[in-house]
Amino acid sequence: MTKRTLATPAARAAEIAPVLKALSDENRLTILLAVADNDSSVTELMSTTGLSQTLVSHHLKSLRDNGLVVATPVGRSNVYSLCCDAMAEPIALLSTLAGIDTTDAHPTE
Repeated sequence: MTKRTLATPAARAAEIAPVLKALSDENRLTILLAVADNDSSVTELMSTTGLSQTLVSHHLKSLRDNGLVVATPVGRSNVYSLCCDAMAEPIALLSTLAGIDTTDAHPTE
């Protein structure tokens, strides 16, 4: 994600609103949380979320367009991951705001 300096609250809001809109859809948020747990292909995301290939791809496009996930070509498919390490912190914050304990979300094997 590129950092920009915007002078007014209105300008900042105009830049932030599309990202929040992308996150406001429960399916997109589910996909983002799944990708935050593990880099995943569309097939893996279909299994994790229970969504069809068409829906997963549709929601991934919105997440990519808003700079929240990146696609890395692997063979004939793509593997999706969070855009940057900085995204992990806001995801944890949102979980905390929702009252979700994520301390055991990534059990050690």
